[in-house]
Amino acid sequence: MAEADKRKQSLYFPEEMLKEIQTEAARQDRSLSWMVQKAWKVAHKEIMKIPSVDALPGGDKE
Repeated sequence: MAEADKRKQSLYFPEEMLKEIQTEAARQDRSLSWMVQKAWKVAHKEIMKIPSVDALPGGDKE
């Protein structure tokens, strides 16, 4: 198995969302990083369905 790339990155969440993530991480005895990574894996396909800003009317690439 390839070694994971562990670059440090700062992310900013609204306070209430962060509290919810922290609560769920504590419930599952997991780190915040683990929670966000799993959430991305679950949501990735749905997020890719959202059109880019450039694809919307009035976007930069018209």
